[in-house]
Amino acid sequence: MTERQRYDTDLSDAEWDILKAYIPSPLAGGRPNVHERREIVNAIRYILRTAAAWHLLPHDFPPHKTVYDYFRQWRRHGVGETANAALREQVRQQMGRSGEPQRAMIDSQSVKTTEEGGPRGFDGGKRVKGRKRHLVVDSQGLLLVAVVHSAGIQDPAGARLVLPHLHACGFSSLDQIYADNIYKGSLVGWVKDQFGWTLDVITRDPAQKGFVVQKGRWVIERTFAWLGRYRRLSKDYEALAETSQALIYMAMTFLMTHRLALTH
Repeated sequence: MTERQRYDTDLSDAEWDILKAYIPSPLAGGRPNVHERREIVNAIRYILRTAAAWHLLPHDFPPHKTVYDYFRQWRRHGVGETANAALREQVRQQMGRSGEPQRAMIDSQSVKTTEEGGPRGFDGGKRVKGRKRHLVVDSQGLLLVAVVHSAGIQDPAGARLVLPHLHACGFSSLDQIYADNIYKGSLVGWVKDQFGWTLDVITRDPAQKGFVVQKGRWVIERTFAWLGRYRRLSKDYEALAETSQALIYMAMTFLMTHRLALTH
């Protein structure tokens, strides 16, 4: 790797030591590998943190077409999801918890889209035209599953898109999911019938005045705040919802990598 000036977004040595196990090596055959995996990851992290366009990557990174090609391959192979799952288990164990969660929280965040196109819709409640990031997180706010869909899909319908993905992850110890009042109704019975989980809808006490932290709700709001540290996620700049999902998984992977590196 040619020596270059370090960017604040670059992985530290400790972070790379943790993350490199989940970044695929180049396939055998074909052209010789010119660019180190670490530099490709550094470039993707730069895009995420700064919201730069791919073609505006600084010239001392690998060529932007090469970086995006790697990102696209990793997206197709679910590299972000795999790394997120492995690192989440490590973080939970570091906190003295079991590797798998017993409780989870579900919620969505509506964000504006740009002229890139792709699926979008209008969220009448939030008054946002764009997409929704539908997340399920554990009790520590760590990502379990993310699905990006049109903001025009209401949350109960969106939950029916997200929860099958959660079930496919095979969390055998999961039994309870917290949700806010918008998820009430037939969804509660559907979740129990389909997956055996209890959907615990948290309703606000009518007697409460002003802002009151609701049980199980602040955790997922903090997760959305964590994602807000990555400026590429301030809007949905992507043409494909699958790209948006991949960036969410990568952002959470970087967050947990940093947390683990602090204790190594």
